[in-house]
Amino acid sequence: MTNNNLKEGLRWLDQAEADLKTSIDCIQAGNYYASAFFAQQAAEKALKGFLYSKGFRALVTHSVTELLEESAQLEQDFQGLADYSKELDRHYIGSRYPNFYPAGAPYKYYTKEVAERCVSYAESILQEAKKYLKI
Repeated sequence: MTNNNLKEGLRWLDQAEADLKTSIDCIQAGNYYASAFFAQQAAEKALKGFLYSKGFRALVTHSVTELLEESAQLEQDFQGLADYSKELDRHYIGSRYPNFYPAGAPYKYYTKEVAERCVSYAESILQEAKKYLKI
């Protein structure tokens, strides 16, 4: 891992931590749909940070599942988080776009329990990524 790769990885990890904090803040404010979205963002950016630190370039996907699969090819411990990534990916679009649901606005489909589960999953992925960035 070159110093530049680590620096870029840490930059993404820093934003992942900020997104996770925003996700938690949204729960406290009752914005459960936004919490789920920011949890997905935290996991996505944590995995991108890990992959950038390993020398990857131009990671254009927003899929936590795809990023986790790529990460698991480098470090097997990521494999145990596959179900978490799939759950988080459900909230990338579903939390924001009304046409994802048959009726009503997305925020009406979210509960505190869903948001807390997403935060927990994102925290697990973030912690795993941090292990390999020596933080």
